[in-house]
Amino acid sequence: MKEYKISTFGQGLIWFGAAVSLAEILTGTLIAPLGFKKGLLAILLGHLIGCTLFYFSGFIGAKTRLSAMETVKLSFGKKGAILFSSLNALQLVGWTAVMIVSGAVAANSIYSFGGNAIWAIIISIFIILWVLIDIDKLSKLNTLAMIMLFILTLILSFIVFKGNNISSFTESISFGAAVELSVAMPLSWLPLVSDYIRDAKKPKSSILVSTIVYFITSLWMYMIGMGAAIYTGESDIAKIMVTAGLGMAGLIIIIFSTVTTTFLDVYSAGVSLNSISKAFNEKWTAIAVCVIGMLLAIFTPITQYENFLYLIGSVFAPMIAIQIADNFILKKDSTNKNFDIENLILWAVGFAIYRMFMKIDTPIGNTMPVMIITILLTTIIGKVKGTNKNE
Repeated sequence: MKEYKISTFGQGLIWFGAAVSLAEILTGTLIAPLGFKKGLLAILLGHLIGCTLFYFSGFIGAKTRLSAMETVKLSFGKKGAILFSSLNALQLVGWTAVMIVSGAVAANSIYSFGGNAIWAIIISIFIILWVLIDIDKLSKLNTLAMIMLFILTLILSFIVFKGNNISSFTESISFGAAVELSVAMPLSWLPLVSDYIRDAKKPKSSILVSTIVYFITSLWMYMIGMGAAIYTGESDIAKIMVTAGLGMAGLIIIIFSTVTTTFLDVYSAGVSLNSISKAFNEKWTAIAVCVIGMLLAIFTPITQYENFLYLIGSVFAPMIAIQIADNFILKKDSTNKNFDIENLILWAVGFAIYRMFMKIDTPIGNTMPVMIITILLTTIIGKVKGTNKNE
C-alpha cells in the first residue's frame, strides 16, 4: 500500500511557496492603471473565480488519489489524455524558462555576478536540489524557506505601501482584462494541483487548506505588484529592493521565491510525461526539464509571459470545465476508453469559444463565461445521451 507522506501543513507550505513569486508580483503591476480600489476589486474577483476552479480541480485528485493528468483520463480516455499531458509538459518547460530568466535578471540587478546567465545557472542548481530531496523531507526545508520568505515579504510590503500615490499611467487596462489577469495565475496551477494532493495524508482537508493559502498569498503578491507601481512609480521589484537597501535580503526573496515556484513546474512536467509513459522517471525527467528551461532562459529572448497565461487559459479552462461536469454532475468515467470523442469535441469547442472571448471585454473576464458555457454544454449533451441510452 502506498504511503501518503505530505501533511496538511506541508501542503499549505507548498502552495505558499508557489504563490510567493516574481511572476505574481509582476502580473499585479499590470493592473495598476485601474487605481488601487478598483484594481483590488478586480484582483479579488479574479482570485475568487480562479481559486474556486483550483479547489474543484484539486478535489478530483483528492478523491481519486491520481495525478492531475491521470485525472484527465477520467474525462478524455487513456489516449485522449495524452494531448493534455503533452501540452501541459510543453507549457511547463516554457514556464520554467520564464521563471528562471525573471529570477536571474532580478538577482543580477541586485548583485551583478557574471551576468544573467550565471544567475540562471545558480537558480537552476537550487531547483534541481529541491527536486532531488524526497517529497516528505521537503516539508522541513520548505518550513525554513517559507519563514524567511514570509518575514522578508512583510518587509517588502511595508516598503511598498508606506509611499504616496505618485504614479500616472499612459497605458490603460479594462476591468475585465484585469479580472482575467487575476484569474490567470490560479488557473495556471490547475494542471498541477493534483500532483501534490494525491500524496497528502488527508487529501480533502489538504485541498481546502491549499486553496485558502494560495488565495491569500497570491492576493498579497498581486497587491504588492500593484502597490509598487502605484505608490513607488516602479514596476521593477528588484530596483525597489535595492533602493530600500534590502540587498542580501532582497536577493534571498528573489532566489527562494523563484526556486519554490519553479520546482512545482519542473516536478509536474515529470509527472505529466510519466502519465504518458512510465519510461519517463518523474524525478529525472523533472531535472531534464529544469536544464532545458535553463538553456532556454540563457539562449532565447523569453522575457514575456502574458501569452503563456492566455494559452494556459484557452487550453485548460475548457478542460477542467468538462472534468467538473463529468465528476460532479454526470458522474462519468472514461478511463476504460482510449478516446472520449464527445468530450474531445466539446473541449475543441470550448477552446474556440475562449479564443473568441479574448476579443470581447466582459466585466468578469473570459474564463468564467467560457467555463459556464462549457459546463452547460457538457451537462446537456451528457444528460441527453444518457436519456437516449435509457430509452
